[in-house]
Amino acid sequence: MSTAVTDARIVGIEVTKNSIVADLSDGRVISVPLAWSWRLSDAKPAQRKRFEIIGNGEGVHWPEIDEDISVRGMLHGIPARRPKSMKTKRKGA
Repeated sequence: MSTAVTDARIVGIEVTKNSIVADLSDGRVISVPLAWSWRLSDAKPAQRKRFEIIGNGEGVHWPEIDEDISVRGMLHGIPARRPKSMKTKRKGA
C-alpha cells in the first residue's frame, strides 16, 4: 500500500453545500461529493459543523448524526451507501 494513503492524516474538515473537504497533514486538500455521505447530506448545516477528528487524524466523526468518514475512504473513493430499507422509507415519505 502506498505511504501517501497510509500516512495521510486529516487536520481539518469542512462540509460545504456540495462537498466534504479535508485538509491533510502533508498539505494536500482533498474533497469528495457531499452525496457520498447520505447522513451528512441529510444533516442540518449546524450538525455538519459539529465533528471530532478521530484516530490521530485517520477519520472524522459527527456525533449527532453518527457518521464516520476515513481519510482512506476519501482517498480510495469509497462512498457510504444508503441502506436499501432507508431508500424505500424515503421514497414513501
